[in-house]
Amino acid sequence: MLKSWKSIQPYALVTPQTLVLLLFLVLPILMIFIVSFWQFDGIQMIPGFTLDNYKSIFTSDVTLRTYLNTFKYVFLVWFFCLAIAFPVAYFLAFFIEDQKWQIILFLVCTVPFWTSNIIRMISWVPVLGREGLVNSTLVRLGLINQPLEWLLFSDFAIVLGMVHLYNFFMIAPIFNSLMRIDRSLITAARDMGASGFQILKEIILPLAAPGIAIGSIFVVTLVMGEFVTVRMMGGGQAASVGKMIQTQIGSLQYPLAAANAVILLLVTLLLVMAILRVVDIRKEL
Repeated sequence: MLKSWKSIQPYALVTPQTLVLLLFLVLPILMIFIVSFWQFDGIQMIPGFTLDNYKSIFTSDVTLRTYLNTFKYVFLVWFFCLAIAFPVAYFLAFFIEDQKWQIILFLVCTVPFWTSNIIRMISWVPVLGREGLVNSTLVRLGLINQPLEWLLFSDFAIVLGMVHLYNFFMIAPIFNSLMRIDRSLITAARDMGASGFQILKEIILPLAAPGIAIGSIFVVTLVMGEFVTVRMMGGGQAASVGKMIQTQIGSLQYPLAAANAVILLLVTLLLVMAILRVVDIRKEL
């Protein structure tokens, strides 16, 4: 009896997690995949099998431009998040020696998460608006004659809002990678006459690559499905795949929305796989 229990014990331990995974992840994705082949007659969904939803996606110029626009947001947000996160993480890891201050400053980076996403987006309106703080200051200083229209409800505002939202997801893994670096490697490199740039290029960046990859996965996956920031910061003048799916759901076009969701999931998985092919993140796990 004891031997039989020991033989099934590993399966008993993984059964609850497996059931949760199947129920809340695999099953919903499977249902979305099935619905993506159904029809919509303008009133109701008709169960069946058709490729019309996918054909309409790949033959629609508007849809393809929306996907390209989403990829543009992904690249820009990823680039600026990395450009901001790496110097911040580097400063915390190598210039702040007191662990107490490292923790305090790291927690400061989490301040935006103390409020909801919507409140954080709304907070940019009085800053970037036509009569906002930035435009008012520039006009008073005589740097511009009239308010800048592109500060709010534009691609600039959308990218700024997303960077504001997701920058911490890049800072945290990079900081973790930098903290794992053996400081004796840097000391040895300096003793051998390596310059600061050589140390950064040959030691710090390669060892920080897993953290950069993990942060990139977080940012890419979050931005690919983003729609709230696009709606609020774009003022209805910009589009993304996430916003398009939301609009289709609002108009009860569930099969078409499901087809877009499937394609979005596949594209996101391809991007994640490409990142994993370039960098081995197992060092961080």
